[in-house]
Amino acid sequence: MIELPVVDANKPQKKPSWLRVKLPTGEKYRKVRQLVDDYGLHTICQSGNCPNMGECWGVGTATFMILGNICTRSCSFCAVKTGKPLSVDASEPEKVAEAIKLMGVKHAVITSVDRDDLADCGAGIWAATIRAVRQISPGTTMETLIPDFKGKHDHLNTVIDAQPEVISHNMETVKRLTRLIRPQSKYDRSLEVLKHIASAGVRTKTGIMLGLGEEQAEVLETMQDLAGTGTQVLTIGQYLQPTKVHAEVNRFIHPDEFAMYKTEGLKMGFEIVESSPLVRSSYHAEKHL
Repeated sequence: MIELPVVDANKPQKKPSWLRVKLPTGEKYRKVRQLVDDYGLHTICQSGNCPNMGECWGVGTATFMILGNICTRSCSFCAVKTGKPLSVDASEPEKVAEAIKLMGVKHAVITSVDRDDLADCGAGIWAATIRAVRQISPGTTMETLIPDFKGKHDHLNTVIDAQPEVISHNMETVKRLTRLIRPQSKYDRSLEVLKHIASAGVRTKTGIMLGLGEEQAEVLETMQDLAGTGTQVLTIGQYLQPTKVHAEVNRFIHPDEFAMYKTEGLKMGFEIVESSPLVRSSYHAEKHL
């Protein structure tokens, strides 16, 4: 265990030097931005204020967000808008696939907002998008970062049957903080979702954030719970407050503590553990195949 610093919860935490990132620049970055704009696409890179956007877009990769950019859930960590979503764009799967082809993406990451307003929670558009990428850009492998679909196995199976190479569903935080951070989600339901995916023989991945007020023992307990589902890949990163109305950062985790979690995670049986301050669920995703 790593000794934790004493934190004054009433005092805003200063961002440490290891969280500094370069501003987005370069020809490839501009090309990706142009394609996203031209096709009217949404990316979690933009909607989620991802600190790695400059690096990823600079090498020609992006994480596409389908089913619009308005979420039916109100997670206190997430910068994506909450509200009543617009109607589903039936042409979106082909638009995403065409952009992936034009970008020459070898491994695509696709995610979505929660669509609890839809009868299938959006699973049909998910499957259509996977099939469209298979048809239009057959050399591209895919990671699908999915919501929990309210835990409905039929909806999960719709995505599983489309056969993406990796299916990811993020736990986000420890059990004690789930109701506060993910009010419309359930810790045990997310565990069941991951277990169902892994039992289908699909490469399974999840991620958690640190710095929301969790204790080390809670992080290790959550990691053990996740390992018990059969999940093979785990990402652990630092939570960064996207706006003043979102949950505040309780603590900035030192890189040495992240390294400790990686060591412990590998001992628990995860095949891959990405654990450092700037890690996000789609960061270096091509290595998780």
